[in-house]
This record gives sequence, structure tokens and C-alpha cells, in this order.
Amino acid sequence: MTTAAQNAPQTSPHASPEQAPIRIDIWSDIACPWCYIGKRKLESGIEQFSASGDAPAVEIEYHSYELSPDTPIDFHGSTTEYLAERKGLPLVQVEQMLDRVTGIARDVGLDYDFDSVQHVNTVRAHELIHFAKANGRQLEAKERLLKAYFVEGQDLSDIGVLADLAEELGHDRAAAVHALEERVHHDDVLADQQQAQAYGIQGVPFFVIDGMYGVSGAQEAATFAEVLAKVTSDRDEANA
Repeated sequence: MTTAAQNAPQTSPHASPEQAPIRIDIWSDIACPWCYIGKRKLESGIEQFSASGDAPAVEIEYHSYELSPDTPIDFHGSTTEYLAERKGLPLVQVEQMLDRVTGIARDVGLDYDFDSVQHVNTVRAHELIHFAKANGRQLEAKERLLKAYFVEGQDLSDIGVLADLAEELGHDRAAAVHALEERVHHDDVLADQQQAQAYGIQGVPFFVIDGMYGVSGAQEAATFAEVLAKVTSDRDEANA
């Protein structure tokens, strides 16, 4: 399994400058609660892996994946309403499921507020992340949009809201509006989704580590640290 190298690397803080970085490609959706949880667990895993001081750097790139691409672009409602009304799940089951996810998110330092979350079609949010990627701020954009969605309850289908967030991150607001209105990065979103299909990815988050190891779901930090250590070991053996 291989992936094309692009920009926006995240470098682990105690990385050895002498080793080639380990690349992690992540498919995720802004509206996926497990993706934000998985992001935090990955970050903790990278910290564990990098603690020795001689570990290689880790570079991260996010890729687009829509869990609910059938959500109408003009749909506005809560996650509870969407799952209960449009997916036909019993209301009690939905509430129990969201309570469980909220508790797990809290354990990794995230304050989910599903009462305020606005379930929307996320394609525009993905386009904004690609806009940020093209301007060197992909990782910052991913974090900011996840927080805006799950913690702040912002409407991430609204171009004005997305443009405000882009400006907050240091982008030119007018340029962000243009990119969103003209669908400048829509083909980039589609390319990510086609790559996910080629890999057989059927759920997110999904992590491709060093083009070789696939990790599905919001695994524990130790799991990510172990896979990163395995990559390093494989490299050492290959270079022996």
C-alpha cells in the first residue's frame, strides 16, 4: 500500500533529523466523532513513540471521506434528528450511542456537545481543508473544523462560517470564499474518496502508516506507538 507524498507535514517534537520521516495518511470526516477521538489518540501515540529522542519524524496528511454523502446540502438538523429520522434508528438507541461517544471523547480531553452539533453535508468543509492544505495550514484547519463541529456547534455547510474560520487561521477570507463558491478543490475531495475506494476503506478514521500498515478505527495510543516502532524496526532490518 503506497500513497503520494504531498505537503503539510507534522513533525514529531523529538525526532531524529538523520532518519527519513514516517508518513501517516489519514482518511476521516469532519462529522465523524471517532475521527476526532482517533486524532487525539494518534497524537498521544506519536508522543510515546518520540519520547526516546532518536525516533524518526512523523508527517501527517489528511484525506477526505464523507460518511453521509447523501445528506442534502441544505439539510439542517441535529445529529440525533438525522440518525433517528433519516436513518430510522430508535431515538433511545441514538441517545445512548451519543452519550457513550461523549464519554469516550471526554477521556481524551474533548468536550463534545451533541445538543448543539448541526449535522450537515461536509463536502464544503473538506474543500476548505484542501484550500488550507494548498496554503500550508492543513493540520490547523482540520483541528479547527473538528472543534467547530463537535464542540461549538457551528454550521460547517455555510460558506460564510467556513470563510470566517479560514480567516481565523490566517487565510485571506476573500480567497477562501472564492475557493468555496467556485468549487476549486472539489476534484481534490473526489480524488481522496476514489483513493479510499481503491484501498477498500469502508469506514473512518483509517490510517495508512508509511504506505504499508493500515490501522482502522480510533485505536489506543499504545497501538499507534507500536506500529510506528514496527516501521522503524522494519527499516533498520532493511538497512542492516
